[in-house]
Amino acid sequence: MLPSLYVAASMPAYVNTRIIDEDIEPVNFDTDADLIGVSFMTYNAPRAYEIADQFRAQGKSVIFGGYHPTFMPDEAIQHADSICLGEAELNIPRMIDDYQANRLERFYKSELVNLDTLPILNRSLINKKAYFISNVLQATRGCHHRCTFCSVAPFHQYKIRNRPIGKVLEELKSMGRYILFMDDNLTLDREYAKELFTQMIPLKKRWFSQCGVGITEDDELLHLLGKSGCRGLFIGFESLSQKSLGAWKKHCNRKRDYLEVVRKLHKKGIAICAAFVFGCDEDDRDVFATTLDFLLEANVETIQSTRLTPFPGTPLFEQMKSEGRIIDKDWSHYDFFHVVYQPLYMDPETLNLGTAWLQKEFYSYKNISRRIRKAIAYLSPDTILRVVLPVNLGYRYKLSSYGAFEMGKSFQP
Repeated sequence: MLPSLYVAASMPAYVNTRIIDEDIEPVNFDTDADLIGVSFMTYNAPRAYEIADQFRAQGKSVIFGGYHPTFMPDEAIQHADSICLGEAELNIPRMIDDYQANRLERFYKSELVNLDTLPILNRSLINKKAYFISNVLQATRGCHHRCTFCSVAPFHQYKIRNRPIGKVLEELKSMGRYILFMDDNLTLDREYAKELFTQMIPLKKRWFSQCGVGITEDDELLHLLGKSGCRGLFIGFESLSQKSLGAWKKHCNRKRDYLEVVRKLHKKGIAICAAFVFGCDEDDRDVFATTLDFLLEANVETIQSTRLTPFPGTPLFEQMKSEGRIIDKDWSHYDFFHVVYQPLYMDPETLNLGTAWLQKEFYSYKNISRRIRKAIAYLSPDTILRVVLPVNLGYRYKLSSYGAFEMGKSFQP
């Protein structure tokens, strides 16, 4: 949603723009639009190519943008007239001018955007009722860590940038009470985060975002986090294994007491969505039961549990490609629900079924009920009813519809 809004805001004033999110509404192939823009991730690539091919067959021009076209431009250009490499805000005006002058180039790449100059968004372009939280914004972009499986950091050239706090506050004031910061790591620049949170306190917002586990080692930052209205964080724990974290170069997570991290955040009334990745070269079949034990002991409210996926553009992809371990090049399978490479200490089926088993167990009605009962002691009723319970039931429905619960029955821990 947010990237599309920034693309629209970067258009010259004479361009009439409409945003279509295919998760919300179908693509209108009978549109009278002259130029079609398609932004997509790797798992969306086959569908994006299908959409583009159909529009180009009608004589329309198609521009691609997003992670997959940026990292696989020679492949993507076979289905498009032009590709925006990296961020769009500086490329879009040039692309539109060149399209108008009938000199559209195949590839456009610019330097990283100065966040001081981000355009004002027209939020009327989206159907706010279609999203769980529609009040979405960014205060920072990028990440300087070099985790081998992550495509976010290389997309942003391993740099972190901050928006002026005054502009963030101005945008916040125009929004409702519940806010989602779509930052890759909102607290990576701790001094910036402290100043932002301090100035957010009078706004009395209730907000959610993503950060790293190191947030709890700074008592001042943790205090301001709670005072500013944070009620939930997505945190990349990734693995309980020090060897796995080291292999992925996830050094910012090493030697952390995860139980203490969770305890400190809960004490501030903050719910946690913990991200765990399964399939590191150090993992064997015991990893699933061990991780589930931790999640239940810590009473982590929700999880995003995924199969390790070597995305194009990441060091992991290049490593596995050179080792001949990528066994599936169907991009639609790069969706965290398929195993597309050969693990070392278990076969692909064990990794697939073991992940499904953990999902089935964690999101059982029994464990959802157990988490909610325990969370009453440290989370506000509003957070539980508006966020924790709906997200648990939403994950349960999604995973069940993907067949994870049925698959999980086949795994014996």
